[in-house]
Amino acid sequence: MLVGFSLFFVIASMFFLSNKKYLWGSVVSSFFILSFCGLFCLSSYGWWNVGSFYGLDVMSSSLIILSLWLGGLMLSASWMIKMKRVEDFLFLFMVSILVFVLVVCFSVSSFFLFYIFFELSLVPTFLLIMGWGYQPERVSASMYMVLYTVGASLPLLGGILFMFFSFGHCSFFLGWDLIFLAGIYGKVFFFIFVFAFLVKIPVFFVHLWLPKAHVEAPVAGSMILAGVLLKLGGYGLLRILANLKVYLALGNVFYLVMVLWGGVLTSLICLRQVDMKGLIAYSSVGHMGFLVGGVMSNNVWGWQGGLLMMLSHGLCSSGLFALANVCYEKVGSRSMLMTKGFLSLYPFLSFVWFLFCTSNMAVPPSLNLGGEIMLFVSVLSQGVVFFVSIALLSFLAGAYSLYLYTGSQHGEISSSSGQYASVSMRNYLMLLLHWVPLNVLFLGFGYVSEWIF
Repeated sequence: MLVGFSLFFVIASMFFLSNKKYLWGSVVSSFFILSFCGLFCLSSYGWWNVGSFYGLDVMSSSLIILSLWLGGLMLSASWMIKMKRVEDFLFLFMVSILVFVLVVCFSVSSFFLFYIFFELSLVPTFLLIMGWGYQPERVSASMYMVLYTVGASLPLLGGILFMFFSFGHCSFFLGWDLIFLAGIYGKVFFFIFVFAFLVKIPVFFVHLWLPKAHVEAPVAGSMILAGVLLKLGGYGLLRILANLKVYLALGNVFYLVMVLWGGVLTSLICLRQVDMKGLIAYSSVGHMGFLVGGVMSNNVWGWQGGLLMMLSHGLCSSGLFALANVCYEKVGSRSMLMTKGFLSLYPFLSFVWFLFCTSNMAVPPSLNLGGEIMLFVSVLSQGVVFFVSIALLSFLAGAYSLYLYTGSQHGEISSSSGQYASVSMRNYLMLLLHWVPLNVLFLGFGYVSEWIF
């Protein structure tokens, strides 16, 4: 909690002490400085800096650093809002509040407080989509998001209150002295706790809110949705399963089959998308299905690979959405039919597209590769039969990544295109700050992956 309040104090100081002309730069700088400070504050394995209501370990602190880093990057990607003065101060305030809520959410050590901030993060996201979205459909998209996530979270609240009245606490690290419920009662009990996080991640069958929200959201909304908000679901799932391990054996095969084959189906849907943001959004569903499969395997490698996948996907998908926004600013459309021929117009930008698309299909030295290898092993430990779905997931990830690159960069320039302005150095720097951590973090692979002991 101390981390969240220090963040709030720094950002508030920037708001009130900075000249309005340099306000955006001051807030972006504060995000980057705080994320760098977080790197040097990482401590040993296990829980550390534990209080009554807050607690940090390697997983929570790494996701806090990711939230701060992406907070600065999404403000850099949304610089046109500042240039055009489209309620720029209010936009900056909403993004800062959202990052503050996320940092506090990853810092608390109580399930009840986590639930409060878990739901509170929807408010600034809802306002970002409604206020700075692209199309009139943003109203239905934002309502989809709220109804799906809030409706699925109500059973979780009931379960948390039940555990509090049964054991007297909702702490992450004290654990629950669970009484084993056999049969259907244990499966329903497990489903109540897990369902809210499956919707937030999301997995297939409960994913329809995500593509609509991504397509209608501004670039900052898409970046924070894919980069951090989806990780709230994975983080909550890992925390809740640490206390419900005894129930995993009751039905983890059902969840494995559902999320893995759901990931295959959403990967097939990616191959028929023409909207770049829609394709990237559906690819996130496929990657998150693989993550849930590794976590549900109840294997140490699956949990370690889950954290690596969350970090790598947060940087990679956020970078892809930022790239799609750069193309949208040049063409005025997200359709791959309109952005053909960028290779001849912007060769370096096409090279950046190639780097991110290859990282999306988990080529070395990307952090995605380490996470996927660990998830492969953990899922296969549950049965060789899952090899088919894993192989299809890997093949289709390469297929839709190549389709995204070739469909948007190759081909003839559209006849309706006019004169294109050059890409600013600010956009290239923002994209570089996505790609470099994604391909340098493998040097700290052992430290990040061994957060479970």
